[in-house]
Amino acid sequence: MVSPAAMLVHFPLIVLSFAALSLASPLKFARRINHSNHHFSRSCNPAVQPEPVLALNSSAVPSSSMTPTSSFSVTTTTTSQAPTSTSSPSASSKYVIAHFMIGNSYPYTVDNWLADIFLAHSSGIDGFALNVGVDTWQPSQVANAYQAALQSGTGFKLFMSFDMTSLPCTTAADAATLRTYITTYATHPNQLIYNGRVMASSFSGETCTFGQGSVASAWSTQFVQQLTGSSAVHFVPSFFVDPSQFNTYSGVIDGMFNWNSGWPIQVTTSFISSIPGLLGDIASGLSSTVSSLLSNLIGSTSTDETYISSLAAMGGGRTYMAAVSPWFFTHYGPSTYNKNWIYLSDDHLYATRWESLVKIRDQVDLVQIISWNDYGESHYIGPIEGGQPMSQAWVDGNDHTGWLNLTSYYASAFKTGTYPTPTKDQLIMWSRPHPASASASNDPVGRPTNYQITTDTVWAVVLATSPATVILSTSSSQSQTFNVPTGVSKLAVPISPGGTMHGTLIRGGQTVIDLQAPNFTFEANPTTYNFNVQVVASP
Repeated sequence: MVSPAAMLVHFPLIVLSFAALSLASPLKFARRINHSNHHFSRSCNPAVQPEPVLALNSSAVPSSSMTPTSSFSVTTTTTSQAPTSTSSPSASSKYVIAHFMIGNSYPYTVDNWLADIFLAHSSGIDGFALNVGVDTWQPSQVANAYQAALQSGTGFKLFMSFDMTSLPCTTAADAATLRTYITTYATHPNQLIYNGRVMASSFSGETCTFGQGSVASAWSTQFVQQLTGSSAVHFVPSFFVDPSQFNTYSGVIDGMFNWNSGWPIQVTTSFISSIPGLLGDIASGLSSTVSSLLSNLIGSTSTDETYISSLAAMGGGRTYMAAVSPWFFTHYGPSTYNKNWIYLSDDHLYATRWESLVKIRDQVDLVQIISWNDYGESHYIGPIEGGQPMSQAWVDGNDHTGWLNLTSYYASAFKTGTYPTPTKDQLIMWSRPHPASASASNDPVGRPTNYQITTDTVWAVVLATSPATVILSTSSSQSQTFNVPTGVSKLAVPISPGGTMHGTLIRGGQTVIDLQAPNFTFEANPTTYNFNVQVVASP
C-alpha cells in the first residue's frame, strides 16, 4: 500500500473580476492545493483488494410557446460555431490520450484490453498513458496492453506514465526499473513516438533523487541521458512544482503535463467563504450570484497559460500536455487512503473544459483525459471493470460511458480545428444520487470536504443534427422545455428529493430520443455519502 503523499502546488494568483457586483477592483486569491496520491496499488492476491473556439450564445432557451410545468430556474448554453484557428496544425500533430491505471487491471486478459482499446479508439481516443506502480504483477499487464494494441489493428498508441508516488526513486537501481520499461517497448509498433522519440510521462517525481545530489541531476543522469538511439525519450512529466521553476529541469524535460488543469481546484469551501458578503452562511447553500461566479472558473485556462509561457521561456519548442476531466469525488477514511473530498465539477465541466482547450489548441500539443479507469476518484469514462481500489460503495451502478459520446465530438474538434456537424441526435444526462446537504445515516467517513460547493442539478448535453425541442423532466410535475439549434447545447435543471432523470428530443412532432434513468432516484436520506454521478446517454 502506498501512503498518500501531500504535495503543495503553487500557482500564480487567480484574478476574479466581479463586475456584476460593481466592485471597484478584482479580488485576488492565491491558489494553494494539497494534492494527495491518486495511485492505489494492488495485492498480488486477487481476492485481496487493499484497495466548440466555440461561440457561446443563448439560442437554446426555454421555449416561449411551451409553458414549463414548474417554475424552478434553468440554465442553458449552446455552442455550435466552429473555431477560427490562428494557424492550422495538421490533425496528426494533436493527440488525445486517456490515463489508464494499470493498478486497477489485475484481472485483465488480453481480451479485456482489446475491448477497452476498441471502445476508446471508436470514441476518438488515440492512446493510453499507462500509469504504472510498484506491484510486481504490473509489468505483465503492460505487456498485455501492448499485445492487445497490436492485435487491434487500430494503430492505438501507448506510453508509460510512471507513478512516482508508488514507484521508489531513491537509488540508481530504481531508475533502472523505469529505463527497462522504455527500452522494452521503444520499438514496439504501438509505442507513441513523439518528435522522433519515445514518449514518456509521470505522475509526480519532483522529489526523486535516484542516489544523486539533486532531482534535476537524478532524472538527467539516471534516466534521460542513459536512454539513447531508438530508446531516446521525449519526457513530459507531471512534476508538481511552481512553473517558474521549470527551467531547473531544462536538461530533463521536453515538456510538462499539467495534471491539475482538469478541475478548478482552487475552488474550495474556504475559497468561497473568503468572498466578502457574497455567501453568508455556506451551510444554507450557494447563492445564485456565487454559483454564477463559480461557473466562470469551470474550464478556465489560467494555469494552461502559465505552463505554456513558462515552457516557452525555456526555448526549444517544449511540449505542453493539458488535462481534461469530467468529475472528481473520492471517499476513503483514515483507516485506508484518507482521501475524502470533491473538486467542483458542475456546469458541464467536461464539455466546457474541452471547449476551452479547443480555443487554445494552437498552444496545446496533447490532451490527456483523467481518466479511463481511476474509479477511486470517480473520473472514469471507461466501463466499470477490472479490480476496483475499494471504491465499490460509490462506483458500482454509476456508469460513466455516456461521456464517451462527448469525447468523440470534442476530440475531433481538438485534433482537426473544426467541430464536426452531428450526424446523429444524442442526449447525455448526469446527476448525483442525493442532495449535497443530505445527512447520511451510516457513514463513518463523513461528508467529503467541499461538499457545499456543488449544486443539486441534472446536467445535460445535446448533440442535435438540426433544430429540435428538448424536454428535461425530474418528475411528473417538474419539467422544462428548450428549443435547441443544430450543434451542441448544454442544459441544466434543478433536482429535488424523489426526482429522476428523463429527457426527450422532439422534431417535427416526432419523438427522436426518449432517455430515462430507470435505476436512478435522487434520495433524500442516503445511507452513505456519494458525490459520484450516474451518467445516461441515448444510443
